[in-house]
Amino acid sequence: MFQHKFISGDAFSDSLGKIVCVGRNYAAHAKELGNEVPKSPLLFIKPATSAVPFDTRIVIPKNQGSVHHEVEIALLIGKPASNIEEKDAWECVTAVGVALDLTLRDVQDKLKEKGQPWEMAKAFDGACPLTNWVPLEKIRDKNSIQVRLENNSEMKQDGYSDQMITSIPKLISYISQFFTLQPGDVVLTGTPAGVGPLESGDVLKTTLDACYEFSGKVL
Repeated sequence: MFQHKFISGDAFSDSLGKIVCVGRNYAAHAKELGNEVPKSPLLFIKPATSAVPFDTRIVIPKNQGSVHHEVEIALLIGKPASNIEEKDAWECVTAVGVALDLTLRDVQDKLKEKGQPWEMAKAFDGACPLTNWVPLEKIRDKNSIQVRLENNSEMKQDGYSDQMITSIPKLISYISQFFTLQPGDVVLTGTPAGVGPLESGDVLKTTLDACYEFSGKVL
């Protein structure tokens, strides 16, 4: 079972519940995959069984086609949020981290062609590597959080939260109109452009807020 931990090594008191994800929240990413930019946030959920620590071995499925990395700013919910107003949204966030929204791209493409849900491509076991959490008060500028991903020392993705189509406070408020967010839940906020395939043996490094680095290896 996945256990939330802060960069200090201390554990978070609440267990992981659901992981609420936002699709196509960077216009450049929507464009690179030939998708329309949604008029409102596109939401889907990963179960707790999809979460694994980023700094351990990241196991990708075999024989299911291409597995793509999608690096995202992740939010750890610390207070219940239901029908929360945008101005109060940050009060529900305890910490910020980095997630990989691993995607079985070939599987997803087939599901999209049939108009079917994406869960088989997005919610499989191990589909959400999560880093340790940086307390919110240590983030320099909540309005412009940077996230980067290198694969084998080559920069693949680099984005800022102020490039999002829907801002983090608006996302939290919007999500809370449909799903009550509970302490221990995680929100993934969308991926910038540059997604691509992973292969066994890849060495990954992600950077949050230009200060906090996390490394992982793909099996």
